[in-house]
Amino acid sequence: MKDEAMGLVLQDLTHFYDDQPVVKNVSIDVGPGELVCLLGPSGCGKTTTLRIAAGLEAARHGRVLLNGKLVSGDGIHLPPEDRHVGFLFQDYALFPHLNVTGNVEFGLTALPKARRRERALEMLTQVGMRDYAEAWPHQLSGGQQQRVGLARALAPEPRLMLLDEPFSGLDKRLRDQIRDETLHVLKTTRVATLMVTHDPEEAMFMADRIAVMRGGRIIQLDTPSALYDRPVDPFVASFFGEVNVFTVRAQAGMVATPLGTFPAPGLGDGVEAEVLVRPEAITIAAADDGIALVRTARLLGRSSLLHLKVDAPGHATHHVHVRLARGAMPAEGERLSLSVDASQVFVFPAAP
Repeated sequence: MKDEAMGLVLQDLTHFYDDQPVVKNVSIDVGPGELVCLLGPSGCGKTTTLRIAAGLEAARHGRVLLNGKLVSGDGIHLPPEDRHVGFLFQDYALFPHLNVTGNVEFGLTALPKARRRERALEMLTQVGMRDYAEAWPHQLSGGQQQRVGLARALAPEPRLMLLDEPFSGLDKRLRDQIRDETLHVLKTTRVATLMVTHDPEEAMFMADRIAVMRGGRIIQLDTPSALYDRPVDPFVASFFGEVNVFTVRAQAGMVATPLGTFPAPGLGDGVEAEVLVRPEAITIAAADDGIALVRTARLLGRSSLLHLKVDAPGHATHHVHVRLARGAMPAEGERLSLSVDASQVFVFPAAP
């Protein structure tokens, strides 16, 4: 746990809707300058957790601290306007009757009028929108509106920024550009940031740490690299990319699959296991007597995807995907031998 004197701390949050638990014992800390992402499928509790942090919901149980101050819990509940929190959502909600500068000035009523305009222009410069200071929201593209929304949220120098699917309304090319710019602005301001997304690639791009949620609980909270390389269960492993799955039984601390035999620490003899192998962990080589037959090969831009029929002695036939860096691809119908990077093989007890 980080120093509670700075940043956001969520302690043991639990919340219900109509007696149905939607958040269960969630604890997260976000330090200054850190971006933590809540990631998971629809209905996993990530948006409710964000709303509790914002003050839009009061958790049934647990505490919220902001820069060492208790803002929710123990009979206390400060509303959003008293938490000094910035918001950026999919709907940027710019005021149509105010120009760009007026929108950014809106939350700066505590400053003298001259200073309000000066601060608004500073923030518009930071997000690359200074030349649009006098434009109206309807004259802006979606990406430009997002930049103005970010400037407006950061202008009052909030203690905490909350982002809820802020890029999902943009097309892919623009989304990549805008989230890159947003990340740099957030890091420059060093504001603690909690973000919600359902997109694993976006979470890995944006976040210092990611909380993977399922059924209202945090399954794993870690850095992107740790989540990818050391997932705690099949759900986390498969959430960060496609996997080949083999269901086998452990024997003498090992599991034998069509792609090879791998360690199965902690699994007793005869215990059913799920073995997950990432497509990029598999290396190919042309071999007339290889166990794999190329069914289909497709170029996907920066990488290629192979669909293989694998007939390993002693195993049933399997359909296996292999992902290669861009380069020469084998022909359909070609025979291949396969080798596997064991660091990208994950063995778990099969689900009951």
